[in-house]
Amino acid sequence: MSENTGFKKEISLFGGVSILGGIVIGSGIFYIGSYVMMRTGMSIGLSLLSWILGGVISLLGGICYAELGASDPRAGGLTVYLNKAYSPLLGFLNGFTNWLIGGPGSIAAIAIALPSALTAVIPMGEWTIKIVAIALILGLTIVNYFGVKFGSRVQNISMIAKIIPICIIMVLGLTFGDVSPDLSLAPRSGNANFTSMINMVAFAVVASLWAYEGWSNLNIVAEEIKNPRKNLPLAIIISIVSITGIYTLFNYSIFRVIPIEEIEQLLAHNQFYLGSYAAEKLLGRAGNILVIAAMVVSMFGSLNGCILAFPRMYYAMSVEGYFFKSFGNLHPKYKVPHVALIVQCIISIALVLLRNLNQLASLVVFSGMLFNTLGVFAVLMYRKKFPGLARPYKAIGYPITVILTTLVFLGLMINTFIGDPKTSIVGLAIPAIGIIFYSIFRRKNLGLYINELDVNMEEV
Repeated sequence: MSENTGFKKEISLFGGVSILGGIVIGSGIFYIGSYVMMRTGMSIGLSLLSWILGGVISLLGGICYAELGASDPRAGGLTVYLNKAYSPLLGFLNGFTNWLIGGPGSIAAIAIALPSALTAVIPMGEWTIKIVAIALILGLTIVNYFGVKFGSRVQNISMIAKIIPICIIMVLGLTFGDVSPDLSLAPRSGNANFTSMINMVAFAVVASLWAYEGWSNLNIVAEEIKNPRKNLPLAIIISIVSITGIYTLFNYSIFRVIPIEEIEQLLAHNQFYLGSYAAEKLLGRAGNILVIAAMVVSMFGSLNGCILAFPRMYYAMSVEGYFFKSFGNLHPKYKVPHVALIVQCIISIALVLLRNLNQLASLVVFSGMLFNTLGVFAVLMYRKKFPGLARPYKAIGYPITVILTTLVFLGLMINTFIGDPKTSIVGLAIPAIGIIFYSIFRRKNLGLYINELDVNMEEV
């Protein structure tokens, strides 16, 4: 157990890899490649380069978070780092935004997407999908209520189960695909000058980064990882490097099966699930079923990982004294933040009932961008404010790594704001509302502090 909080250290190195990989690898592997292709002017070479660059950028961010997590392995992750690097206000706003939108919104979106993927074989109406989504949220909340060891085991099993069908499709495509894809960097459509190609790749990398979203979430459960100063950085690096390899090879295997002319026709008719089409060409109807199974298991793992990880952030806020006190309580037997877990479940179910999948996806997209950028830059702040802090792992290439990653994330934010200003404004409005709540909690804590001081003075 953790000496300070009572958390059980039940997550192994493989468990850490499973949690991060389980959250990151979702159904996006089967369709985001279509958007990457369209943004690179249908260039296979530029498309694969964009997937690699997306992985490198995520790895740079992961390296920064690995230093923070190894030097300060406490539950809550980013909320803790923002508290110490900047101020409790920023840590609170990050946690508040995640509590109200980011966490429950992600959970609700994945829970709706999972039964939606099954409608190809099991017809379901809108309300049937919502009922299944609610049942999934309830079921996995119960699983994680009984301790992180149980939830982590579910994550390990689902991680293996999701990788198997993805690897089957990938290996079959690489082995039996008879197409020799053109790997040149010249786009098939649009301008081919150097400047336009740079713009294409930048735009395509933005799309690929959505498939890597979630790389920062392992830090939230740092206090429950065995030997976190060693295993946390290893789990982050192993996960992101492995996911980059899987994404790149999976998309290349698709190009080995489907000729570029056929891909262009599919995308022209809004058929974006190229992975499904490739599997069907390789295995017939069985291939289609295999892809659906892989998508369902992938989303199940992502859903379980989100339900497991996010309540630790709300716990950290409570321990810092800036959130509901009950969220800082651990279950006396199972050692999980059970109140935060239950409230998360309620908000997630409410979002399932009130919103559809597209609305939820748009709601979540922008909400965490600003705080992830501040989290990466926090490495510089930690080095300056806490020079004597033990750093068993240091970010490779510091400070260039930190500065470069911060600039890339800022560019991503600007790109999103230009492309979807309405959603971006909503994403900024939630932290603004959080300032009001922060003021309330701060005044309450200040009052408690003054009362405690008065009592101590009377005793003197």
